Amino acid sequence: MEERLLGGTGLRVSSLGLGTLTWSRDTDEHEAAAQLRDFVDAGGTLLDTAASYADGAAEELIGSLLGTVVAREDVVLCTKAGIRRTPQGGVVDASRGALLRSLDESLMRLGTDHVDLWLVQSPDPRTPLAETMGALRSAVDSGRARYVGLSNHPGWQTARAATLLEPGHALAAVEVEYSLLQRGVEREVVPAAAELGVGVLAWSPLGRGVLTGKYRRSVPADSRAASAHLAGFVAPYLGRTSLPVVEAVLTAAEGLERTALEVALAWVLGRPQVSSAIVGARTAHQLRPALDLDLELPAALVDALDEVSAPALGYPERF
Repeated sequence: MEERLLGGTGLRVSSLGLGTLTWSRDTDEHEAAAQLRDFVDAGGTLLDTAASYADGAAEELIGSLLGTVVAREDVVLCTKAGIRRTPQGGVVDASRGALLRSLDESLMRLGTDHVDLWLVQSPDPRTPLAETMGALRSAVDSGRARYVGLSNHPGWQTARAATLLEPGHALAAVEVEYSLLQRGVEREVVPAAAELGVGVLAWSPLGRGVLTGKYRRSVPADSRAASAHLAGFVAPYLGRTSLPVVEAVLTAAEGLERTALEVALAWVLGRPQVSSAIVGARTAHQLRPALDLDLELPAALVDALDEVSAPALGYPERF
């Protein structure tokens, strides 16, 4: 698996990251262990999680596997904070106290004294961005996080955050949804990241699974779209607007004698500024096809996929 620098930093990450959204919920400890072992054996390093995944249980599962299934030093460990659990559900809270408390709890669950990359999971309109950035500086200064960044933030906040972090605390990454079915980040987030030397981590590069073609004619009983807690996650991409893009990917795959999964992943990994594409699977069997990716798309095919999936632009992006 290819290794890439994360933006303008010296942190090296694998071109594919392993996502753990389903761990401790749909993915048990045996499947998680198999996934992690296969991922590292294939040359993967970036392991992505969050304090909010399964209410912290995903981090606990990772902690039980580090040092037993793989060594801690074999992975680039990334976790996220900023969504606080309450009796009424998840609440966005990127205040200094909430973030640093969440980081300490994550480290305890993960069984480590530091994470390699720590991200703020979601924008918090109630907390000044300067306060949030202060928490990131504290995490780096204390050694609890080696690098810091943002997740799911718009371009203007990415740019402002970078100016609020002093030298030595540079914004390393933005983790955003990015696929042929979701190219909204190309309007402002990706240009901001390129200008600032920030690496882009693309989550859901397979369009929440829709770009594999599995939902082309029906909803498989064992798929996320049939799951009680993930059906709403997949639903936005099951409409008619996605069909031309899915068909284009399937046609390209047929012409190349490859799978739709390979085409969709190769497209994301070929985008400027993308350091890693984060893939998640319920089972090790589902994960393995992504780990064998060795495809570079022909330029003409990239142009065709770009055209059919082009995001809508208006003022002021297009004047």
